[in-house]
Order: sequence, then C-alpha cells, then structure tokens
Amino acid sequence: MGTIAVVDYGMGNLKSVSKALMHVAPSHNIVVTDDAKTIHNASRVVFPGQGAMPDCMRELDARGLRNVVIESAKSKPFLGICIGLQMLFEHSEEGDTAGLGLLKGQVKRFNHPLIDVTGQKLKVPHMGWNIVTQCKPHLLWTGIEKTTRFYHVHSYYAVPDEIALEAAYSEYSARFTTAVSVDNIFAVQFHAEKSAEAGLQILRNFIGWQP
Repeated sequence: MGTIAVVDYGMGNLKSVSKALMHVAPSHNIVVTDDAKTIHNASRVVFPGQGAMPDCMRELDARGLRNVVIESAKSKPFLGICIGLQMLFEHSEEGDTAGLGLLKGQVKRFNHPLIDVTGQKLKVPHMGWNIVTQCKPHLLWTGIEKTTRFYHVHSYYAVPDEIALEAAYSEYSARFTTAVSVDNIFAVQFHAEKSAEAGLQILRNFIGWQP
C-alpha cells in the first residue's frame, strides 16, 4: 500500500484527520509530515485546514512546501479540507491574501447581515452541521446520500469562476460552494474528519479513488 501524506504546515486539524484516515485505511502508511520529499513521494496527499488564510500561506512558504503542494495537486489524488479548499483559489479576502491559483476564483467572507428563512440573524463564523447537496456525480460521493449533513466551521467560502468546479453546495442565508472537484483534486469546505460516518465515507472513498 502507498503512503498517504497529511501535510503539516504548523496548523490544521492534523491529529483528527490522521486518526480518521488510520481508521478507514488501517493497512496504509499514514504520515503527518512537513518534509517536501516525503510529500513528493507519497501516493496520495491530504491538506487539512484550520486557521487563517494568511497564516496558511506564510507557513507553507516558511517550510518550503508551496511547490510540492502545487505539484501534488496537479499530479496525484489530492484532498483539501477547509483551508485546504480555499488555498487552491487565486485570492482570499481574508488578509487580502493570494492563494496558490490552481483554481480560478475568489474566497469571500460571509456578508452581514445574514438572515435565515425564519428571519433570524445568523452568526459568523458559520459553525455546526449543515446540509450539503451534491451537484454532480463523483466517486468520493459513493455511499453518501445526495443531501447529507456535514460539519462546518468557517467565515469564508470559495466562489469559483466556473460553476463546473462545484461538486456540492450548502446554504447559509444564501447558497455557497462547499465542495469542488476537477481532475485529481477533490476539496471540501466542511470538516470530513468531524462529520461522523458520512465524513469517514468520503475519506474511505478517497483511499480507493483512481482519478
């Protein structure tokens, strides 16, 4: 079995993600690493997210990981989670930060005021379980109902230039993209590692995915 590299850039929910991967793929070698060579040699890469976009990009550069993350996202099964989705795009409003530019589009903040269907104000960050509706078939959706609740924690969301990138959406006052897919990249705004069985199923599907 190949190595699955969980990118350690000094932040992110590394322990929960690695434990979830070990649970669904006990026969694989799961490595949490900030070593560019290890990431380069891995058969699959997971980029977990937690924290702010400016910190993410700064730490990627400080650890010399930018190039190997870009290379991995272009060449092997790549799963981005939360910030791991946002950093794929060109620019984020959070700290006026440039992303990796692998996907065309922007990352925007939830605007105030946010109102739900009953007229109640919604808080930012968007935190908790929310329905995710799949937009298109994908192997990583295998075994998951088309509308399923996943756990979110975020104040920013991606706005792809091309709607074809959108793999799923949620609603928080308005519709927003919560998953994207293209070629060997699949990335989610929600935290798969905190989303009970449905989240584990996404990780399980990622292990068997051959894009």
